[in-house]
Amino acid sequence: MDVEADMDQLTTSISIDVYSDVICPWCYVGKRRLERALARLEDVHTRVTWRPFRLNPTMPKEGMDRSTYLEAKFGSLEAFHRLEGHILAAGLSEAIPFAFEKIVRTPNTFSAHRLIWYAGQQGCQDEVVDSLFRGYFEEGVDIGSSEALTRLAASVGLDAERFLQSDEGVAEVKAEEAAGHRLGIRGVPYFVLNNRHAISGAQPAEEFVATIQKVRAHQAEGMMSNW
Repeated sequence: MDVEADMDQLTTSISIDVYSDVICPWCYVGKRRLERALARLEDVHTRVTWRPFRLNPTMPKEGMDRSTYLEAKFGSLEAFHRLEGHILAAGLSEAIPFAFEKIVRTPNTFSAHRLIWYAGQQGCQDEVVDSLFRGYFEEGVDIGSSEALTRLAASVGLDAERFLQSDEGVAEVKAEEAAGHRLGIRGVPYFVLNNRHAISGAQPAEEFVATIQKVRAHQAEGMMSNW
């Protein structure tokens, strides 16, 4: 057995479960920062899986007027606008042109999470997540609409029309969301590496790099203990 080769393979294989909601701007920022971190660690093989965590699980199926939603969540539009500057600055640093003024409705995101789950089965989950983030935050697309979701999926080569008209994935998405709550997650984005190391929030890319290196060290220690 080539122990050195096995060790290299073990220390460079990491699973990353990302709990997020597609209407969370910090989740979009967090995605970009994770991508920057992984680009610095080209020798690390990662499997990134997007998991559902709805920020508004009681949102009406048809969604809600954006201004009404913001006033209810933040107390006033002025309060949101004070926070908006921080988000816009973070977006600028990650080349994300947030266009909040284009968003008319805050959607119910359950169907979007079903689409993300389905995309995972089809091998294009990351592409679909990107399309949803761009559509919502940069173009103001109503991602609670099946028609809009079908169009965004098609933009990355996924035919999801029949899927979205079915009930497929409903139980699976609910089960994944429940698993997130059992982990004690209260906010997103939330990153779980190899089912044991967690990063909460859209941390700087350097934080992701440091945590991934820590995971690799733990993997190496685990293999050495089995020699």
